[in-house]
Amino acid sequence: MSELFDAVDALVASRSPLPPPTERKRLRQAHALTLDEVAAALDVRRATVSGWEAGRSEPRPPEREAYARMLKQLAQLYPATESTAEPQQDAPAPATSTGTPSTGPAGEALGVAAVTASRTAPSPSSAAAHTPADASPPARAVRPSPVSRRPGAEKAAPAHTPTPGGSYAHGPLLVLDANAERNVTGYGIGGLILDVPAKSLPALVEWALTEAQLGAEKLHGSGKDGDPLLVLTKTACERYGLPGVLSEAERLPGRLPEGHKVIKQLQRADWQLTKRGLGPWARIYRPAQGSRRQCVQLCIPSWHALDDRAWGHAAQLDPAELARVLGVYAARVMTPVGSTAVTGLQLMTALNPPTRASEPDATGRRHREHRPGSLGTEPMDPAPCEATDGHPVLAHLPRFHVRGPGERLFEEAYDWARDMTDAECMQRYLVGIDVNLAFGAAANGAVIGLASPPVHATNPVFDPAVPGSWLVDLSHVDLSRVKIGKQWHDLDGHLLPSPFTPTGERPEGLAWYATPTVAYAVELGYDVAPVEAWVRRESGRFLDSWYKRLRNAYVDTMADLGVGEKLSPQEFLKAMDGYKQRDPELGIVVDAVKMTVKGGIGKLQEKARGGGWKPGQAWPALARPNWRPDIRAAVISRARTNMHRKMLNLAAATGQYPVAVLSDCAVYTANGPSPLDVLPYGDDGKTVPGSFRLGVSPGMVKHEGTQSVLWGADVLERLGADGKVANLARYIKTGEVTAKDTGE
Repeated sequence: MSELFDAVDALVASRSPLPPPTERKRLRQAHALTLDEVAAALDVRRATVSGWEAGRSEPRPPEREAYARMLKQLAQLYPATESTAEPQQDAPAPATSTGTPSTGPAGEALGVAAVTASRTAPSPSSAAAHTPADASPPARAVRPSPVSRRPGAEKAAPAHTPTPGGSYAHGPLLVLDANAERNVTGYGIGGLILDVPAKSLPALVEWALTEAQLGAEKLHGSGKDGDPLLVLTKTACERYGLPGVLSEAERLPGRLPEGHKVIKQLQRADWQLTKRGLGPWARIYRPAQGSRRQCVQLCIPSWHALDDRAWGHAAQLDPAELARVLGVYAARVMTPVGSTAVTGLQLMTALNPPTRASEPDATGRRHREHRPGSLGTEPMDPAPCEATDGHPVLAHLPRFHVRGPGERLFEEAYDWARDMTDAECMQRYLVGIDVNLAFGAAANGAVIGLASPPVHATNPVFDPAVPGSWLVDLSHVDLSRVKIGKQWHDLDGHLLPSPFTPTGERPEGLAWYATPTVAYAVELGYDVAPVEAWVRRESGRFLDSWYKRLRNAYVDTMADLGVGEKLSPQEFLKAMDGYKQRDPELGIVVDAVKMTVKGGIGKLQEKARGGGWKPGQAWPALARPNWRPDIRAAVISRARTNMHRKMLNLAAATGQYPVAVLSDCAVYTANGPSPLDVLPYGDDGKTVPGSFRLGVSPGMVKHEGTQSVLWGADVLERLGADGKVANLARYIKTGEVTAKDTGE
């Protein structure tokens, strides 16, 4: 009988009544909930909730019941007024569900209750003032005002891009441009245009913090709102007394001299600059008063703020197009605060702040306290084996001492290649496949040390759940016989790179490895016996939220370019053909997101830069709590072993081996030019479990490029020297080999 009751309950839940889409959005905004918070509570993607609010799709069980429960609770807190009420209408069920697998109605109801209970119910007026900046559907109309106007035509916003609203009605940023009459115009998200009245840089900063209504809602409840970003074109720079381009003397230090007239103007108005001064990316601020921050970010593309390796031709776009590119990035990632690498690092803190407000004390006051799960607020010395050369913890070493594998943790990405076998030379093509967001996928689920310092241990028992660095001999691991799952397999181990070194060479004797590398040796069926370790007992999955936000940014933008997640392998390859040409501006965003992932991980081990530094001295990056080479090592270790696992599974199932691997790109020989000629897919659309799969999601692969085997033989002959084999993965995309590569 209970089974019948459950079936009836499920049937009723499948028809849970829902308000119309606009009312769903109003209720969420009234409670100051972000799309991310609702999505997390319902265990669906952010874009799914956005689709429900835009009317593009409807929730299905089991998410529908939980979503209806949340909206019902919110409707009781914020009843509709005459101005907001709309006729109730039945929405048709979609043909397919957009939700992801969840834990069931009971778990979702608890999650929804937690989200609604996490907000103290504000009045409707205060709720409007705290509307998240990412809460609106793509199409919007800005209310006309004395200082705003819109162009006659504009490009459509991407399908999942939120638009400004609430406290920051004009969005996170403006691109400023000046005309011949020295009038300044600001271009914002969604085609917004503002007349900018400020006549000087200090007045511009003041205007941005008061009248302009610029900024972004915080990404975490314990975090901080994003500061306004002003992007100054060359003409805008000249209008505000700044050089359109930096002179040779200014370019070397990357900033204006301290005595520049504009810097003096800022000082007279009590504005301050950070230590990096007034350069391509500048932060102008006054000390915070209570909880009120007074800070504006400047970006100056003509001073090379937008590195073409990350932003392509963005610096050459007209102001409205540049505003669209930066606006999409700001909405999906965060407002840029520097290079993509700097922004990627800052995003970690924005999503996982180091402090939170404490419970009220006896006097009713709250204080700032450490937030569990974060990296804390204090910098931490690495273990000696984790420190980069020149770090103060290595000051005792003799000058010019070169540390070997037994002294230094060396977890880096692959750069490995081998000669082709006779059988491989008889095939026609070399096909490169590339892993999407490989370092992001490796960061997802990575257990890393948090705020506790490393602890030294002698002859420890290896524990794959404990993050750290281990001194262990892995030279006995033989790739000719490995364990995959529960079965042992015999392979040609000479045709595979070692998973333990970035060069792919088999290790010799003791060496330091991060936890994921040693765990992979155990996974392959071999015992390990570390002789030393530096471990961190306080651990957690610090990077999960970072990965999820960047993953969604990448996948959503690719979807806007016509490359969706549910495509078959054949459809995916067809959609990827020329995808950036469908919307070159969104193509820039895709590349910027990828560089944010890679650069953010790299910044965890930022090295000393600039003149005057000497080995043994501290450099500025060491003062950051997120200067954590151990975290970088763990992520790269996971990325490399993930890559090896996929190659191993493919070799065991098909007998195919890579001829070159460079970071996240592997090159195989094949009789056809397509990745489908390398990766076997059955009629059911499935391929070798645990191996490479074609698709847009991080961890899946795309086509990197195809060249002929004759081309490859020629490159190997031209570039081979001193017994070293040229890495074909470096050239597979375009086939071009420059004079620099050949040493000519």
